[in-house]
Amino acid sequence: MKQVLILLLSLFLVAACGQKEEPQAPVEEQPVAETEAPAADEPVEEEVVEEALEVVEESAAVEEEEPADEAIVLAMADETPAPAREWQYAEGRNYTRLVPTQPTMGGADKIEVAEMFMYSCPHCYTLDPHFSRWAENVDPAVRVVRIPVIFNRIAQVHAQLYFTAELLAANGQLADWDAFHNAVFAELHQRGNRLTSVDSIERLAARFGVSADDFNKAWNSFPVNQKMRLAADLSRRYGIESVPAVVVAGKYRTNVSDAGSLDDLFGVIDELLAREGLN
Repeated sequence: MKQVLILLLSLFLVAACGQKEEPQAPVEEQPVAETEAPAADEPVEEEVVEEALEVVEESAAVEEEEPADEAIVLAMADETPAPAREWQYAEGRNYTRLVPTQPTMGGADKIEVAEMFMYSCPHCYTLDPHFSRWAENVDPAVRVVRIPVIFNRIAQVHAQLYFTAELLAANGQLADWDAFHNAVFAELHQRGNRLTSVDSIERLAARFGVSADDFNKAWNSFPVNQKMRLAADLSRRYGIESVPAVVVAGKYRTNVSDAGSLDDLFGVIDELLAREGLN
Protein backbone atom coordinates (compact mmCIF):
# COMPACT_ATOMS: atom_id res chain seq x y z
CA MET A 1 0.00 0.00 0.00
CA LYS A 2 2.84 2.35 0.95
CA GLN A 3 4.58 1.66 -2.38
CA VAL A 4 1.42 2.50 -4.33
CA LEU A 5 1.01 5.79 -2.50
CA ILE A 6 4.66 6.68 -3.03
CA LEU A 7 4.18 5.96 -6.77
CA LEU A 8 1.16 8.27 -6.79
CA LEU A 9 3.22 10.95 -5.09
CA SER A 10 5.94 10.47 -7.67
CA LEU A 11 3.40 10.88 -10.47
CA PHE A 12 2.19 14.10 -8.86
CA LEU A 13 5.74 15.37 -8.64
CA VAL A 14 6.54 14.32 -12.21
CA ALA A 15 3.40 16.05 -13.44
CA ALA A 16 4.38 19.21 -11.61
CA CYS A 17 7.89 19.11 -12.99
CA GLY A 18 6.54 18.37 -16.51
CA GLN A 19 4.26 21.36 -16.37
CA LYS A 20 7.14 23.52 -15.26
CA GLU A 21 9.53 22.46 -18.07
CA GLU A 22 7.02 22.19 -20.94
CA PRO A 23 8.57 24.05 -23.99
CA GLN A 24 6.82 27.20 -25.05
CA ALA A 25 5.80 27.87 -28.69
CA PRO A 26 7.99 30.48 -30.38
CA VAL A 27 6.52 33.96 -30.20
CA GLU A 28 7.59 37.27 -31.27
CA GLU A 29 9.86 39.04 -28.88
CA GLN A 30 8.01 41.38 -26.62
CA PRO A 31 9.37 43.94 -24.31
CA VAL A 32 10.48 42.47 -21.04
CA ALA A 33 7.80 42.81 -18.49
CA GLU A 34 6.73 41.14 -15.28
CA THR A 35 5.61 37.67 -16.05
CA GLU A 36 3.45 35.26 -14.15
CA ALA A 37 5.22 32.52 -12.24
CA PRO A 38 5.58 29.22 -14.07
CA ALA A 39 2.74 26.77 -13.67
CA ALA A 40 4.82 24.66 -11.28
CA ASP A 41 4.87 27.50 -8.78
CA GLU A 42 1.12 27.85 -8.67
CA PRO A 43 -0.32 27.18 -5.22
CA VAL A 44 -2.85 24.65 -6.51
CA GLU A 45 -0.09 22.24 -7.41
CA GLU A 46 1.63 22.70 -4.03
CA GLU A 47 -1.61 21.72 -2.34
CA VAL A 48 -1.78 18.59 -4.46
CA VAL A 49 1.74 17.58 -3.37
CA GLU A 50 0.98 18.29 0.27
CA GLU A 51 -2.22 16.23 0.10
CA ALA A 52 -0.30 13.34 -1.43
CA LEU A 53 2.31 13.51 1.36
CA GLU A 54 -0.44 13.51 3.97
CA VAL A 55 -2.00 10.41 2.40
CA VAL A 56 1.35 8.59 2.49
CA GLU A 57 1.97 9.55 6.11
CA GLU A 58 -1.54 8.53 7.18
CA SER A 59 -1.21 5.20 5.38
CA ALA A 60 2.14 4.48 7.06
CA ALA A 61 0.64 5.34 10.43
CA VAL A 62 -2.26 2.94 9.85
CA GLU A 63 0.14 0.14 8.92
CA GLU A 64 2.19 0.75 12.07
CA GLU A 65 -0.90 0.75 14.27
CA GLU A 66 -2.33 -2.53 12.99
CA PRO A 67 0.13 -4.78 14.91
CA ALA A 68 -0.43 -2.67 18.04
CA ASP A 69 -4.18 -3.28 17.79
CA GLU A 70 -3.51 -7.01 17.60
CA ALA A 71 -1.20 -6.83 20.61
CA ILE A 72 -3.87 -5.00 22.60
CA VAL A 73 -6.40 -7.73 21.83
CA LEU A 74 -3.95 -10.42 22.92
CA ALA A 75 -3.12 -8.53 26.11
CA MET A 76 -6.81 -8.17 26.93
CA ALA A 77 -7.26 -11.90 26.42
CA ASP A 78 -4.35 -12.65 28.79
CA GLU A 79 -5.76 -10.38 31.51
CA THR A 80 -8.98 -12.33 31.90
CA PRO A 81 -9.28 -12.81 35.70
CA ALA A 82 -9.25 -16.34 37.10
CA PRO A 83 -12.46 -17.40 38.84
CA ALA A 84 -12.41 -16.79 42.60
CA ARG A 85 -11.97 -19.88 44.74
CA GLU A 86 -14.96 -20.99 46.75
CA TRP A 87 -13.99 -21.84 50.33
CA GLN A 88 -15.80 -24.69 52.05
CA TYR A 89 -15.01 -23.76 55.64
CA ALA A 90 -15.76 -20.46 57.37
CA GLU A 91 -14.00 -18.38 59.98
CA GLY A 92 -15.96 -18.26 63.23
CA ARG A 93 -17.67 -21.56 62.48
CA ASN A 94 -14.97 -24.07 61.54
CA TYR A 95 -11.89 -22.25 62.80
CA THR A 96 -10.85 -19.21 64.82
CA ARG A 97 -8.57 -16.47 63.51
CA LEU A 98 -5.85 -15.51 65.98
CA VAL A 99 -5.37 -11.74 66.11
CA PRO A 100 -2.63 -10.74 66.04
CA THR A 101 -0.73 -13.58 64.37
CA GLN A 102 1.32 -15.46 66.97
CA PRO A 103 4.84 -16.94 66.92
CA THR A 104 5.38 -20.59 66.03
CA MET A 105 7.54 -23.33 67.52
CA GLY A 106 9.88 -23.58 64.54
CA GLY A 107 10.02 -20.10 63.03
CA ALA A 108 8.60 -18.44 59.92
CA ASP A 109 10.64 -20.25 57.24
CA LYS A 110 7.78 -22.71 56.68
CA ILE A 111 4.03 -22.88 57.26
CA GLU A 112 3.70 -24.60 60.61
CA VAL A 113 0.91 -26.98 61.56
CA ALA A 114 0.98 -27.70 65.30
CA GLU A 115 -0.96 -30.44 67.04
CA MET A 116 -1.66 -29.29 70.58
CA PHE A 117 -2.01 -32.40 72.76
CA MET A 118 -1.53 -34.14 76.10
CA TYR A 119 -0.36 -37.74 76.44
CA SER A 120 -2.98 -38.37 79.14
CA CYS A 121 -5.89 -37.16 76.93
CA PRO A 122 -7.91 -40.06 75.42
CA HIS A 123 -9.11 -37.88 72.53
CA CYS A 124 -5.49 -37.01 71.71
CA TYR A 125 -4.69 -40.73 71.76
CA THR A 126 -7.49 -41.30 69.22
CA LEU A 127 -6.48 -38.42 66.96
CA ASP A 128 -2.72 -38.96 66.96
CA PRO A 129 -2.44 -41.83 64.42
CA HIS A 130 -4.72 -39.97 61.98
CA PHE A 131 -2.60 -36.84 62.37
CA SER A 132 0.57 -38.89 61.76
CA ARG A 133 -0.84 -40.34 58.52
CA TRP A 134 -1.89 -36.90 57.30
CA ALA A 135 1.56 -35.52 58.12
CA GLU A 136 3.26 -38.16 55.94
CA ASN A 137 2.02 -36.47 52.76
CA VAL A 138 2.41 -32.78 53.51
CA ASP A 139 4.13 -30.38 51.14
CA PRO A 140 7.83 -29.68 51.85
CA ALA A 141 6.85 -26.08 52.57
CA VAL A 142 4.92 -27.28 55.64
CA ARG A 143 6.46 -28.08 59.02
CA VAL A 144 4.44 -30.41 61.27
CA VAL A 145 5.09 -30.23 65.02
CA ARG A 146 3.49 -31.46 68.21
CA ILE A 147 3.28 -29.16 71.21
CA PRO A 148 2.42 -30.72 74.59
CA VAL A 149 0.00 -28.56 76.54
CA ILE A 150 0.68 -28.08 80.26
CA PHE A 151 -2.64 -27.93 82.12
CA ASN A 152 -1.48 -29.60 85.33
CA ARG A 153 1.44 -31.26 87.12
CA ILE A 154 1.10 -34.58 85.27
CA ALA A 155 0.91 -32.75 81.94
CA GLN A 156 4.13 -30.93 82.90
CA VAL A 157 5.94 -34.24 83.51
CA HIS A 158 4.68 -35.59 80.19
CA ALA A 159 5.75 -32.43 78.37
CA GLN A 160 9.24 -32.88 79.79
CA LEU A 161 9.10 -36.52 78.67
CA TYR A 162 8.18 -35.42 75.13
CA PHE A 163 10.95 -32.86 74.75
CA THR A 164 13.51 -35.18 76.36
CA ALA A 165 12.72 -37.89 73.82
CA GLU A 166 12.85 -35.30 71.02
CA LEU A 167 16.34 -34.19 72.12
CA LEU A 168 17.56 -37.79 72.48
CA ALA A 169 16.36 -38.52 68.95
CA ALA A 170 18.07 -35.40 67.59
CA ASN A 171 21.33 -36.52 69.24
CA GLY A 172 21.05 -40.01 67.77
CA GLN A 173 20.54 -41.56 71.22
CA LEU A 174 16.95 -42.66 70.56
CA ALA A 175 16.78 -44.69 67.37
CA ASP A 176 13.01 -44.72 66.78
CA TRP A 177 11.29 -41.62 68.07
CA ASP A 178 7.92 -42.47 66.48
CA ALA A 179 7.85 -45.90 68.12
CA PHE A 180 8.71 -44.36 71.49
CA HIS A 181 5.99 -41.71 71.06
CA ASN A 182 3.41 -44.42 70.32
CA ALA A 183 4.65 -46.48 73.27
CA VAL A 184 4.02 -43.58 75.65
CA PHE A 185 0.38 -43.43 74.50
CA ALA A 186 0.10 -47.22 74.85
CA GLU A 187 1.49 -47.22 78.39
CA LEU A 188 -1.07 -44.64 79.45
CA HIS A 189 -4.18 -45.81 77.61
CA GLN A 190 -3.66 -49.57 77.26
CA ARG A 191 -1.48 -50.65 80.19
CA GLY A 192 -2.63 -48.15 82.80
CA ASN A 193 0.94 -46.97 83.47
CA ARG A 194 0.54 -43.27 84.26
CA LEU A 195 4.24 -42.46 83.83
CA THR A 196 4.22 -39.86 86.59
CA SER A 197 7.74 -40.53 87.91
CA VAL A 198 11.13 -39.95 86.32
CA ASP A 199 12.12 -43.56 87.12
CA SER A 200 9.15 -45.02 85.21
CA ILE A 201 9.92 -42.83 82.20
CA GLU A 202 13.62 -43.74 82.33
CA ARG A 203 12.72 -47.44 82.31
CA LEU A 204 10.53 -46.93 79.26
CA ALA A 205 13.36 -45.11 77.48
CA ALA A 206 15.75 -47.96 78.36
CA ARG A 207 13.49 -50.34 76.38
CA PHE A 208 14.41 -48.27 73.33
CA GLY A 209 18.15 -48.41 73.94
CA VAL A 210 18.61 -45.13 75.83
CA SER A 211 21.24 -45.28 78.57
CA ALA A 212 20.48 -43.90 82.02
CA ASP A 213 23.26 -41.36 81.66
CA ASP A 214 22.01 -40.05 78.31
CA PHE A 215 18.46 -39.93 79.60
CA ASN A 216 19.29 -37.92 82.73
CA LYS A 217 21.48 -35.45 80.86
CA ALA A 218 18.69 -34.78 78.38
CA TRP A 219 15.97 -34.70 81.05
CA ASN A 220 17.77 -31.99 83.02
CA SER A 221 19.13 -30.07 80.01
CA PHE A 222 18.66 -26.41 79.19
CA PRO A 223 17.17 -27.13 75.70
CA VAL A 224 14.41 -29.25 77.23
CA ASN A 225 13.64 -26.62 79.87
CA GLN A 226 13.59 -23.92 77.17
CA LYS A 227 11.22 -25.94 74.98
CA MET A 228 8.84 -26.43 77.91
CA ARG A 229 8.75 -22.68 78.54
CA LEU A 230 8.08 -22.02 74.86
CA ALA A 231 5.31 -24.65 74.76
CA ALA A 232 3.59 -23.09 77.78
CA ASP A 233 3.86 -19.62 76.23
CA LEU A 234 2.47 -20.73 72.86
CA SER A 235 -0.43 -22.58 74.50
CA ARG A 236 -1.35 -19.35 76.26
CA ARG A 237 -0.94 -17.23 73.11
CA TYR A 238 -3.04 -19.65 71.05
CA GLY A 239 -5.84 -19.61 73.62
CA ILE A 240 -5.77 -23.39 74.10
CA GLU A 241 -8.48 -24.35 76.57
CA SER A 242 -8.97 -27.96 75.48
CA VAL A 243 -7.10 -30.61 73.51
CA PRO A 244 -6.60 -31.89 70.93
CA ALA A 245 -6.42 -28.73 68.87
CA VAL A 246 -4.54 -27.71 65.74
CA VAL A 247 -2.93 -24.33 65.04
CA VAL A 248 -1.95 -23.37 61.48
CA ALA A 249 0.73 -20.73 60.79
CA GLY A 250 0.19 -19.13 64.18
CA LYS A 251 -2.97 -17.61 62.64
CA TYR A 252 -5.77 -20.17 62.86
CA ARG A 253 -7.01 -22.52 65.58
CA THR A 254 -9.38 -25.42 65.01
CA ASN A 255 -10.41 -28.77 66.47
CA VAL A 256 -12.62 -31.72 65.61
CA SER A 257 -15.70 -30.13 67.20
CA ASP A 258 -15.36 -26.85 65.27
CA ALA A 259 -14.48 -28.58 62.01
CA GLY A 260 -17.52 -30.88 62.26
CA SER A 261 -15.83 -34.29 62.06
CA LEU A 262 -12.44 -35.97 62.00
CA ASP A 263 -12.34 -35.88 58.19
CA ASP A 264 -13.41 -32.24 58.18
CA LEU A 265 -10.60 -31.38 60.59
CA PHE A 266 -8.05 -32.30 57.94
CA GLY A 267 -10.18 -30.57 55.32
CA VAL A 268 -10.02 -27.38 57.37
CA ILE A 269 -6.25 -27.74 57.80
CA ASP A 270 -5.75 -28.22 54.05
CA GLU A 271 -7.93 -25.20 53.27
CA LEU A 272 -6.09 -23.01 55.77
CA LEU A 273 -2.81 -24.03 54.15
CA ALA A 274 -4.29 -23.01 50.80
CA ARG A 275 -5.23 -19.64 52.28
CA GLU A 276 -1.57 -19.28 53.20
CA GLY A 277 -0.63 -19.74 49.54
CA LEU A 278 -0.03 -23.49 49.44
CA ASN A 279 -1.47 -25.03 46.26
